[in-house]
Amino acid sequence: MIQQLESLKIIPVVAIKQAEESVPLADALIAGGLPVAEVTLRTAAGLDAIAQLAKVDNFLIGAGTVHSVDDAKQVADAGAKFVVTPGFNPKTVQWCLDNDMPIFPGCSSPTDLEMALEFGLQVVKFFPAERIGGIPMLKALQGPYGNIRFIPTGGINTDNIAEYLALPSVVACGGSWMVKADMIEAGEFDQITSITKKALEVC
Repeated sequence: MIQQLESLKIIPVVAIKQAEESVPLADALIAGGLPVAEVTLRTAAGLDAIAQLAKVDNFLIGAGTVHSVDDAKQVADAGAKFVVTPGFNPKTVQWCLDNDMPIFPGCSSPTDLEMALEFGLQVVKFFPAERIGGIPMLKALQGPYGNIRFIPTGGINTDNIAEYLALPSVVACGGSWMVKADMIEAGEFDQITSITKKALEVC
């Protein structure tokens, strides 16, 4: 899983309002070179969207904005292959570990990273990346936490993603600029493909 995400470099973070938009979105991302998405539970359609995307061949689907064990159980049943959380919820992390579900909990401080070490995690989400110090903060954390790697998310775009990915501690970056909700709602899937290709070109 980690090697796959590292090779993809970008994890599109998506909020889908209509489940029927899921497969066309997957097709657009695949055409753009990114057969992966983190679908958040921020909308009522999130769970159904995950279930539909789990059936798309050669597409890696994860679930984001997972807040509880119940959320984790639901996305696992829907077919999600990994879980991403905004913060560090020990109960959710433990359930995922007990059930062989890869989880990348949100970490924003050394205290969070100490908990990650306690649970034996090797990769965490660094969120909200730009708001909590961005690249300088990640470089500062590399010293005492050299055995942990990060998926920075929050404020990542084409202007800064290459610099993030250049850090040895970064596995991949999460971002939503190529899958904005208004583009999905408008059915602008060709544009999503185009933006996705351009995003990969700068990585």
